[in-house]
Amino acid sequence: MGATSALSQRFVAYERVSTKRQGASGLGLEAQRKAIDDLVASRGAEVIARFTEVESGKRADRPELAKALHLAKVTGAVLLIAKLDRLSRNAAFLLTLRDSSVRFVAADMPEANDLTVGIMALVAEQEREAISRRTREALAAARARGVRLGNPNGAAAVRRAGRGGAPLREAVARNANQHAEDLRAVVEDVRGGGASSLRAMAAELNARGILTGRGGRWHVSTVMNLLKRLYATGA
Repeated sequence: MGATSALSQRFVAYERVSTKRQGASGLGLEAQRKAIDDLVASRGAEVIARFTEVESGKRADRPELAKALHLAKVTGAVLLIAKLDRLSRNAAFLLTLRDSSVRFVAADMPEANDLTVGIMALVAEQEREAISRRTREALAAARARGVRLGNPNGAAAVRRAGRGGAPLREAVARNANQHAEDLRAVVEDVRGGGASSLRAMAAELNARGILTGRGGRWHVSTVMNLLKRLYATGA
């Protein structure tokens, strides 16, 4: 995963313990934090935020991890964890992480994390394909019994969607709207802090290290476009 040297020096730290008792006592956190801090120090980097989760490793709905991923996404920082197994032992979740566009590194395997996750993701892909194959076989068996499946108007809908450059425009708009939605809480915080003009908002977003949808700095025009999208999506 290529990145500029500036962005590679900024980390969002994520730490996890498995039980409430461990979370209250700090058991396990000290070792994780040391591993994280040692890697940060060795690179002359900085941790812009820390998130600590008290959660079961088998669950994917981890609010602190979601916050860490969101902050890393909007700032272009790297998610930093102490050990790969602290992130997740669930290969399906690793697929979600792989597709989240957030870069991350594990302090225990800083050079091998991308390859390791890729391999784990491939294993999960194989399992997903096996499930998909069994589903197709079940559908084929249903058709053989005379069961009618699918939407009879589906082909016409696909033809309508394919006219001109509409699909491409829709994809671009969806991506821009999603990025705006990712920044909704940040924008509300900035406005709540007194930055009311477009210029003041741009300055504050840049000061916080928030990136535009194209990975650049904020200007009056880009803030205006962001607000238009947020208002259009219900801000």
